Amino acid sequence: MKLDVRGKSGLEITPAIRSYVEKKLRKIEKVFNQELDAVVVCKYYRDLTKVEITIPIKFITIRAEVEDKDMYAAIDLAVDKLEAQIRKNKHKLNRSLQERAGLKEAFKEEEPLDLEALEKELIGPVRKKQIKLDILSYDEALTQMSLLGHDFFIYKNEDKQVCVMYKREDGGFGLIETV
Repeated sequence: MKLDVRGKSGLEITPAIRSYVEKKLRKIEKVFNQELDAVVVCKYYRDLTKVEITIPIKFITIRAEVEDKDMYAAIDLAVDKLEAQIRKNKHKLNRSLQERAGLKEAFKEEEPLDLEALEKELIGPVRKKQIKLDILSYDEALTQMSLLGHDFFIYKNEDKQVCVMYKREDGGFGLIETV
């Protein structure tokens, strides 16, 4: 496993923390056939620590974010959360990946927006993020959104239309499709 452990907010990653994270993530690595690249970000706030673990896999990304007073407890909880996500969605993931396994289509990326011009129009700082839109079915997008723990997800459907899936306040989901 390729592991990138980072400390933010003045937190220094000691060899003991790195070793502990490595040991805990071995449980996750056993589930997959390929070598995993994991990014672990540890942040320290006044009275608690936050651990974010992100593991991109071929067509999906699994992610967990946990806050706790103790760094080691937060690592344990984040790994447990990842395991629960994998257990819950393993059947869906297997079916989805088996359907897409042999596809090696190259999609032409659209030209990015002129973000510098947009940023000048805004008053405050802007966080920029570029994403590659994958072609997914509705179920695959729903699974990906729940794995990431986000309340919205942008993707391309089978007709190559850009779609935005979002979580509604009533607990349901909404879908915005472009024409």
